[in-house]
Amino acid sequence: MTRFLVSLVFFVCIGLAPASAQQQVFVQVEAHPSLTAGEAAVRRYASRVQDVNGFTLRGGWYAVALGPYAPGDAQAILRNLRAARLIPRDSYISQVTDYRQQFWPVGTNLLGNPALLVPRTAETETVQPQTSEDSTQNTATPEPPAPEPADETVRQARNSEAQLSREERAELQIALEWAGFYQGRIDAAFGRGTRNSMARWQEANNFEVTGVLTTRQRAVLLQQYNSVLDGLDIRLVRDAKAGVEIKMPTAQVRFEKYEPPFAHYSGDGEAKVLLISQEGNRATLTGLFDIMQTLAIVPETGPRELNSNSFTLIGEGSKIISHTEVTLDQGRLKGFSLIWPAGDEERRTRLLAEMQKSFAPTEAVLDPAEGSGTQSIDLIAGLEIRKPRLSRSGFYVDRAGTVVTTSEVVAECRRITIDERFEAEIAAQDAARGIAVLRPLERLAPIGVAAFRQSEPRLKSDVAVAGYSYGGVLGAPTVTFGQLADLQGLNGEPDLKRLALSALDGDAGGPVVDAGGAVLGMLLPDTQGGRQLPEGVSFAAKADVIQSLLDEVGVSTEASRDETEVGLEALTDRASGMTVLVSCWD
Repeated sequence: MTRFLVSLVFFVCIGLAPASAQQQVFVQVEAHPSLTAGEAAVRRYASRVQDVNGFTLRGGWYAVALGPYAPGDAQAILRNLRAARLIPRDSYISQVTDYRQQFWPVGTNLLGNPALLVPRTAETETVQPQTSEDSTQNTATPEPPAPEPADETVRQARNSEAQLSREERAELQIALEWAGFYQGRIDAAFGRGTRNSMARWQEANNFEVTGVLTTRQRAVLLQQYNSVLDGLDIRLVRDAKAGVEIKMPTAQVRFEKYEPPFAHYSGDGEAKVLLISQEGNRATLTGLFDIMQTLAIVPETGPRELNSNSFTLIGEGSKIISHTEVTLDQGRLKGFSLIWPAGDEERRTRLLAEMQKSFAPTEAVLDPAEGSGTQSIDLIAGLEIRKPRLSRSGFYVDRAGTVVTTSEVVAECRRITIDERFEAEIAAQDAARGIAVLRPLERLAPIGVAAFRQSEPRLKSDVAVAGYSYGGVLGAPTVTFGQLADLQGLNGEPDLKRLALSALDGDAGGPVVDAGGAVLGMLLPDTQGGRQLPEGVSFAAKADVIQSLLDEVGVSTEASRDETEVGLEALTDRASGMTVLVSCWD
């Protein structure tokens, strides 16, 4: 049946002769904001229908129009092409005076106006140079275009309006709301408020003000409303393996790979779509909700909601905004994520609505064996885990969870965390000495708290530093042993201790303890005065300097007067119990 209908369309298109200049009209099917998009559209339509033209519109847009036809023939062609789904439903009859210049086919001029000069490309049709004989024959002044025929009368407009479905009537209200003319309920009822908004729209768009939109005016309104999606090429995608049908912006994303539970669709920019598909239960749903919040594609701020059989997760960042919806039904988790560049909110929300409306799960579920099999501690199912810009060590100094760390780690941070779970703020800072004091935004209950040694230790005595040497990769602090080399800095600085100890960058900010576990100071970064220290040389800020800064912000500290040495295992437990991972996030 479809093949017969398409054949009929082509028969109608071929069999009807072009109209004379005095009565010609066109069937407008699309309009685009750029010449590139307009040329791509006319070539696409030219591959499946005849009489395709490209014209410029007022306001800098580029239209795709079929014709020219006599008005009666144009109505038949419009009806048949719509029925065959070869042109959009909102295509309409347009007039010669709607257009300014013709840009396709190259060299054609159906309007009698100067043609738009299009740069030649490999795909642009070429035009033979005009001979002198041709020039002589074409010197006549072209006939002016015929006056624009009248639009539908109010009675005709009401009759055509009566044929609209409830969904189509609601769509017009949505378009009027988007255009800023309607503020009522989307109820598909054309009452006084809707009629007034139609009248205001007509006035703003230089149409006769009647409060009833004609077929053509409805098409213009919907074209304005949908123009924001031009260039996305939204199409229904059926992923049989994932068991999901959904509309996608196919001009922006294309299938990349399967990494269960995700089917990845991405492109060259920030835009990305994930189809989510896996077997599971309530625990699986909760686990996925928690895991996805650790991914780089889900910025940390934004609303999120977990229910008994579904969740919604929205991440709002400076570069991207992501929206994830997942539902648990009959032992299957199905959903999608849309990741879109920030600052393009109108297109994003419109696209999201199309995706939500079209989403349809099927019984198929992604096979866990699908995927590349690539493994990395920085990836989950092919997606990068969100990571801090910088991580260093710190240690608890009171039972409320106050932390001392190096000022290096808190410089220019949008967010600071303790052990990647607890938010913190800077309570005090001595940048000259490299010390910062952090106060958690919620009260914590530390396993261990620093007890500061009150007397100077002996030179060459054993010391240790606890820290996250590898930036938290190991999940627990390591303890590095060494000796106290000097009670001052290389230039005699009295607030420093020099250590014979090989530390790593991540250890900076960690507690330096004596053989009994009492805190002697805080390990500083291995750069002093802009110079890199040699291996095996480290410096620590002294305990009394740290305590003075804590006193300034009202933090009471514990003192240790017991200089008894403890065993290696007990020392490790004491040092590790007070040590935390401090992270700086962009």
